[in-house]
Amino acid sequence: MSDHSDVPEPPATPAIAALEAAGVTFRVVRTEIAHSAEESAALQGVPLGSLLRSILVRRAADDYLFVLVPGGRRFDWPKLRELLGTKRLTLPDADEAKVETGYERGAITPFGARRAWPVIIDAAAASLPVVAIGGGARGVNVHLAPADLIAATDASVVDITIPEA
Repeated sequence: MSDHSDVPEPPATPAIAALEAAGVTFRVVRTEIAHSAEESAALQGVPLGSLLRSILVRRAADDYLFVLVPGGRRFDWPKLRELLGTKRLTLPDADEAKVETGYERGAITPFGARRAWPVIIDAAAASLPVVAIGGGARGVNVHLAPADLIAATDASVVDITIPEA
């Protein structure tokens, strides 16, 4: 259930509707649109490492997955290729990502996406008390327990990131 304030909220995004339908406990946090991960974390009142970027990765034609990467980290391409048993992975451009997920870049989330692609979450996020993930529109974020995110998306928890340079 979302944590509603006294201010009426705009209509739910597909992500929020999907979380509500799944019975996941979460809190919607709406902010101005941030220009960096650090700014987004500050606006949401969470540590940078609790902020998860949802990155759509293409394995092959019509074969994608979501990689959830904590703020301050980036995914390690060789680790991800080894995990998936493939030599080639690419990032779709913004238009292709929108077609595949239904979301604009910067608002991509596995919740309520057009197709339920597999989800991989970096192990660094799994033990945190709360994570913040995109809520399906820019400036709309969802805070929830990592265990609830993992259960709701059937995510694989894997060490696939390294600190950003």
